Amino acid sequence: MLTVIATLPVQPGKEPELEEIFTKLAADVRANEKGCPLYSLNRMRKEPGTYVVVERYVDDAAFKHHGQTPYFLAAFPKIGSVLAGAPRIDILDEVL
Repeated sequence: MLTVIATLPVQPGKEPELEEIFTKLAADVRANEKGCPLYSLNRMRKEPGTYVVVERYVDDAAFKHHGQTPYFLAAFPKIGSVLAGAPRIDILDEVL
């Protein structure tokens, strides 16, 4: 298993737009990607304009597949248009 944690700083006032984009994206991921058992958008309590996406993939192939899906490729520029800065993407390999 591998986990992806994407930290997304969002422009003030654009939070509802980001949540709408991810509502659709998460529904598509959950319906079509059996290799992704977790795809979750979270808002930081201490920094309400910062969101964290937590993703779990069964293997590298499932992660690669996710990045090539038409719904991810369509959502990617929309997400970029509401960000206040560069996202931080951390990829973790499960140890235990």
